[in-house]
Amino acid sequence: MKNETNSQPKFKTKTSTMAEPALYELFLDCLRDIYWAENHLVKNLPKMSQAASSKQLVTAIEQHLAQTVEQVSRLEKIFGLLDQKTIAKKCDAMEGITKEGEGVIESTDAGTATRDVGIILSSQKVEHYEIASYLGLIQLATTLGLEEVAGILEESLAEEQASDQLLASIAENDIAYQASQEA
Repeated sequence: MKNETNSQPKFKTKTSTMAEPALYELFLDCLRDIYWAENHLVKNLPKMSQAASSKQLVTAIEQHLAQTVEQVSRLEKIFGLLDQKTIAKKCDAMEGITKEGEGVIESTDAGTATRDVGIILSSQKVEHYEIASYLGLIQLATTLGLEEVAGILEESLAEEQASDQLLASIAENDIAYQASQEA
């Protein structure tokens, strides 16, 4: 009878960029994708801010814009640490999410809580995409032995998670109720 512990596959939890060139290329591809996405947000968040009527929501979007600018700088630092050209790869997902947000603005009345709720929902979709991207990048960086890079990415992840929580709390503090009362 075979020893069951010997028949179990053994997986390495860490490797290196040299040992796993395909994994490293995937990591770089994902890094270029989020770099494009963050730059796209720098251009699109002001539109969301201008369309919002809640002062809390405007402040949250402006805060996210400032964080996004910093996140772009962090990503550029990572490219430098990796001795890679800073290249953006179009992120179809982020483009779609922001187009959906523009559609919410176009289909709702200015100055209404309904529009603000739509902006919050659209913004949370952005946050969730960014959170998923950073979680994946952190895992890849850790697997590739890029601990310093993982640490930098964790800073951006924490900001995205905090922004998501802030948006949720703004929605819970009367905006959704106000929207339900609009004729």
